[in-house]
Amino acid sequence: MYYRFLILAVLLLSFGCKKKGCDIPEEVAEIPVQVKIERLEKSFFEADTKQEVAQFLNENPLFAEKYLQRSEYPADSVLVTSLLPLTTNASLDTLVQEANKRFGDMEQEREQLETAFKFIKHYYPEFNPPQVKTFVTGLGTLGNDLFVSDSLLVFGIDYFIGKNATYRPQAYEYILTRYEREKMVPAAMLLLSNRFNKANLTDRNLLSEMINMGKAYYFVKAVMPCTPDSLIISYTDQQLADIHHNEGRIWAHFIEKSLLYEKNPFQIQKYIGERPSTPEIDSKAPGRLGTWVGWQIVNTYMERNPNVTLPELMAETDYRKIFNESRYKPKKK
Repeated sequence: MYYRFLILAVLLLSFGCKKKGCDIPEEVAEIPVQVKIERLEKSFFEADTKQEVAQFLNENPLFAEKYLQRSEYPADSVLVTSLLPLTTNASLDTLVQEANKRFGDMEQEREQLETAFKFIKHYYPEFNPPQVKTFVTGLGTLGNDLFVSDSLLVFGIDYFIGKNATYRPQAYEYILTRYEREKMVPAAMLLLSNRFNKANLTDRNLLSEMINMGKAYYFVKAVMPCTPDSLIISYTDQQLADIHHNEGRIWAHFIEKSLLYEKNPFQIQKYIGERPSTPEIDSKAPGRLGTWVGWQIVNTYMERNPNVTLPELMAETDYRKIFNESRYKPKKK
């Protein structure tokens, strides 16, 4: 009976996450935002000479400066010399071919970004969407998996080819589950939330970190309402069903162990940091469980305060106010 209940819970949760709040309001849909995803890996890996690499840098100055850190080199010639051998690297060419096959025209990502940027501009009219580029990084040789700034967003798409890629990022399995195509745009929006998410850095403890991450997840859900929670936090549907079912027990652990105002960084990392599990609560509990609880606190706070806007939430630095006014207290089953 227990397993039957969990299967039902997974089905209901999956359906609810995909459908709840998915309608795009007309006033958002009509906001004039157009997204173009420029595939820079093609022109870069077609370069065969120093002159062609230099031309690539000059044709893409923002990318060269922010992503390739052009100004950190004593001269362009040094950067060009370091890049040229990579344009003919057979391993990187394999990644380029597999990335092109996996991602195609990236219309799916373009539509997701366009909708997300419309929502952000709805909440923050002064927001100007960044340029969007893709690149094949050699799994870190040429740059990061994701880069987000005010003016530029870069997807290192070779990280996100998936399980069938010839080469995969050097990471633990529980980290590799993040590198899936459908999680790429939500991860970028999570990084973009840092631009708006304010925090009091002088009063840091486990609860403040939980709520700060909860605000970040809330932001992603607000600008990508059609995206399942599982893709935002990178848990499986089964994990989400389990932790929802055991929410009261999870919360009781934080209370009974007097953890909320814990300041020890080692203790905080147990519940916030990257881990395959949270054995302090349960051997099957996923890592980063404190961030999920923070998300629930923020959700509850916003449900109880419907007049609070997204910008007001993101600007709120008083985590105690959010916690107290949420009156978050799930019952232990």
